Amino acid sequence: MFKRIISLLFAILILAGVGIVSFSAENTEEYSVLFTHDLHSHFLPTLGESGEYEGGYARIMTKMEEVRKKYPQTVTLDGGDFSMGSLFQTGFATHALELCLMGKMGYDVTTLGNHEFDYLPEGLSAMLTTAKKSGGKVPEIVEANYVADSDTDDCKKLREAFELYGVKEYTVIEREGLYYAVFGIFGEASHLVAPNSGMTLLDNIEIAQKTVDAAVKECKEKYGKEPLVVCLSHSGTENGAGEDVELAKGVKGIDLIVSGHSHSTTEEPIKVNDTYVVSCGNYGRNLGSVRLKMSGDKAEITSFELIDINESVEENGEIAKVIEEYKDSINKTYLAPYGLTFDTVLLENEYEFESVEDIYATQHESPLGNLLSDAYKWAAEKETGLPVDLAVTASGVIRESIPKGEVTVSNIFDTASLGVGTEGEIVMVYVTGKDLRTILEVDATASLFMSAAQLFTSGVRYSFNVCRMLFNRVDSAELVSCDGKTAEIEDEKLYRIVTGMYIGQMLGQIEDKAFGLISVTPRDENGNPIEAEDLVNYVVKDKNGNPLKEWYAISAYMQSMGGRMSEKYSAADGRKNVYFSLSPIDLLKNANIFTFIALGVILLLLSLIALAVVLIVRKAKKAKRLKKTLKAPEIN
Repeated sequence: MFKRIISLLFAILILAGVGIVSFSAENTEEYSVLFTHDLHSHFLPTLGESGEYEGGYARIMTKMEEVRKKYPQTVTLDGGDFSMGSLFQTGFATHALELCLMGKMGYDVTTLGNHEFDYLPEGLSAMLTTAKKSGGKVPEIVEANYVADSDTDDCKKLREAFELYGVKEYTVIEREGLYYAVFGIFGEASHLVAPNSGMTLLDNIEIAQKTVDAAVKECKEKYGKEPLVVCLSHSGTENGAGEDVELAKGVKGIDLIVSGHSHSTTEEPIKVNDTYVVSCGNYGRNLGSVRLKMSGDKAEITSFELIDINESVEENGEIAKVIEEYKDSINKTYLAPYGLTFDTVLLENEYEFESVEDIYATQHESPLGNLLSDAYKWAAEKETGLPVDLAVTASGVIRESIPKGEVTVSNIFDTASLGVGTEGEIVMVYVTGKDLRTILEVDATASLFMSAAQLFTSGVRYSFNVCRMLFNRVDSAELVSCDGKTAEIEDEKLYRIVTGMYIGQMLGQIEDKAFGLISVTPRDENGNPIEAEDLVNYVVKDKNGNPLKEWYAISAYMQSMGGRMSEKYSAADGRKNVYFSLSPIDLLKNANIFTFIALGVILLLLSLIALAVVLIVRKAKKAKRLKKTLKAPEIN
């Protein structure tokens, strides 16, 4: 009896051991991916719509370590736009803070987003070189279809920097006996907003397929195993559609697409054929975690989680310390000449400004947009002593709202952090009255198709009817001076305007983006056209010859308010009136050629319809008469 009990216990232990081994093997065969995208230099937590602080690299690191400890086969990936969005970006070219910090956090691979090119090719080249020569670990960079293939000096420097850093189309990572093939794709939408990259965009589907085939072949030949194929795509996904969904449809063999650029969040993975598309949102508010198993030659997701990076997450002490060291460095090297620090309080704000999401949601006047454009106008006039007719900014360059309570320099930089080759320098140019009206039409029409193109102005009052013909929606516009006096906009007169470099360069591209229907030409004081690449010569300078930065213009404007946010920004003040009316008077008031063409087309269509009706009626009457004739009795 005793021997039987011992034998039974032994058998149970053997079975349990088999179970443990089986579980362990099964767990080892499960691929594990942690991912982020669109971090935009947000090393520190930012205030979310809930009123709590979200994100922060030190908190992200805590969650990363938890997952890696549980699943040692985990790889950590990023979908691009890891830079441009906070004061830390000011060390982009000289210290490569973003890549160096990602290296310390254990990121394996990232790709390039459009904002990695904001500091121009020479800036990106310097950043890659700095990162590589830092001596510390940095993530690999993969980029398959965005190439520096021209013979310009900038492209030659980029190619050299890419080679030095080791940028390649794809990489294969081994982790706990599992293999991950990771490659990078750049999207059409990203290319359109990287006008100064100097790069050539190749067909994403064609190149992706070639890259997948090459990576899988290499993995099989070298290691005798099929890899999990992951694409880091900076292309975008919106509401279950977009470039990355089309990429999944057009390419065979991709198991997982990490979709960056659109700042989207997929609550559940989007499955397209045999490919999963995932996004976790921007600024590190969530850490994406996905686990997959291979079933034959197809991957199946076994677990997907968006790990909330909120105030309850404890900070990793090591990463928090590094970030504080970075802050001290930025205070000394960048902010000291301005007499400011990260945490300098500019004023107390008692008003609730709308979120960036709300700004994008509808066409409307925004107190936050008014504040920024007023600041640019005020600062430019103060530094140059010249009156400014119009200041303009756009929703696409407003990256954060302004919080209630104490507003710091860091808050303002987060709000206005975008720039081209700079930290958002303000440029002063001239446009004709006709082009000034066109700028307003861009706001009224173009923002329908591209919410980032919604404009906010200072120095003009206008209205537009959303029911009117495209490119003729603005039915009234007039200049408004600081003392409230109004003036008519004269088509041939030159008007002095100020805007950020990013918007300034986009003005000259309106014609291409509007299919040649409208255009705006930036000019010098003599009316001569200015090329986009020459806008750097029209940057507003202070009395010491230093460029006027957007963030500093806003900061200085706030400091001029005496410690409290001006009440004028508690609500909209009527400078932009967006309304809905089907009244014929409202539809035809101040009509331009677009409305007349539309009316002509409508009249032509109505005429054709009327003619068709007349012909049909005549034919019917003729048929009726013929029928009566055929039925008439014969007379003998």
